[in-house]
Amino acid sequence: MTPEKRSAPDRVDRPRWPGRPGVRLLTLAVLAALAGVAAFAWWDQAGAASTPFAAEIARLSEPGGDFGGDNLISNEQSYLRVLPALGRSGATGGGYVGVGPDQNFSYIARVRPEVAFLIDIRRDNLLLHLLFKAIFELAPTRVEYLCLLTGRAPPADPGGWRDAPVARLVAHVDGAARWTADEAARRARAIDEAIGRTGVGLSAADLATIHRFHRAFMTDGLDLVFQARGQPRRWYYPVLRDLLLETDGAGAPGSFLATAGGYDVVRSLEGRDRVIPIVGDLAGPKALRAIGRALADRGLTLSALYVSNVEYYLFREGRFGAFAANLASLPRSDRSVIIRSVFPSGFRGPLPGADPDHYSASLLQSLPSMLDDLAAGRYRRYGDLIAASVR
Repeated sequence: MTPEKRSAPDRVDRPRWPGRPGVRLLTLAVLAALAGVAAFAWWDQAGAASTPFAAEIARLSEPGGDFGGDNLISNEQSYLRVLPALGRSGATGGGYVGVGPDQNFSYIARVRPEVAFLIDIRRDNLLLHLLFKAIFELAPTRVEYLCLLTGRAPPADPGGWRDAPVARLVAHVDGAARWTADEAARRARAIDEAIGRTGVGLSAADLATIHRFHRAFMTDGLDLVFQARGQPRRWYYPVLRDLLLETDGAGAPGSFLATAGGYDVVRSLEGRDRVIPIVGDLAGPKALRAIGRALADRGLTLSALYVSNVEYYLFREGRFGAFAANLASLPRSDRSVIIRSVFPSGFRGPLPGADPDHYSASLLQSLPSMLDDLAAGRYRRYGDLIAASVR
């Protein structure tokens, strides 16, 4: 998830706008229609939580902060390469904890936890996950999910696409017509109503942020790319299409949208309010420890904790020790694992286990082993931690 700096190669970057005539004009019409939908009035950020889901979010969250961008999708093209190691670890069931946007869904689809907590220092990540939650509710199938997310017309018979390969879903979205302004307004109302049913207290500004996030997906479609605030697009970051088509390194598609079964796992958890977005700092005084208590209250241990490259920043800021103490408070088993990403800015020399066409590497480590190493003082710098991870 880190913003990176790197020179562009001597080649032309691919265009980000589809080449069909009239796309820009239609997009402006859709955005204008959505701007008129922002008047739903049942959200009140100061109001009491009206559902158990909303109450748990409020109870576990702590004050948030900023990370320098919207982070609507991952910039970790390597995110699925850790799946074979994750399978070998035996980390299944229990509780899942992760940071960031929808790459978590692919890990959740593999781990199949009983509950998942998505913790992020940005409140905007909570808002993004409320958008995802609404789309899961309204989309029985993978192709409908992807069409709702990107504002494209679904196929005539979505149910007939249940077992379609993800490449076919991607091809459909790439070739599908964008919503008309009327369709965009109708769909936006349905999404807003689904978000309202969560009972989470939202201000008018929160709702406007959710609409802005959805417009980004609809405007760029599968060409959407991670972009840090104030920085240009990076040619070496994957677009959404790349992330969906990525494999586990052995050639098997691994995204949660790759199979109906994987999608159904995540959609079922979302529908039962078992994917709970939390505002919190991994090294903060409350949220991660509160999640640990919530797992213990359910009689669960941690199966997997996905931290992206947050540890790099915690080392840099001198706060890694607080994170380590929070880790030690989590209920765990001998199969609990931590999943992390590493970028060139955080690790000198070749990235361990990295593929030549990826700018990041995704790694896995046994959580009990990590805690043993921490107790023995073996991690004096970030590189020591990365060297202890495996693919």
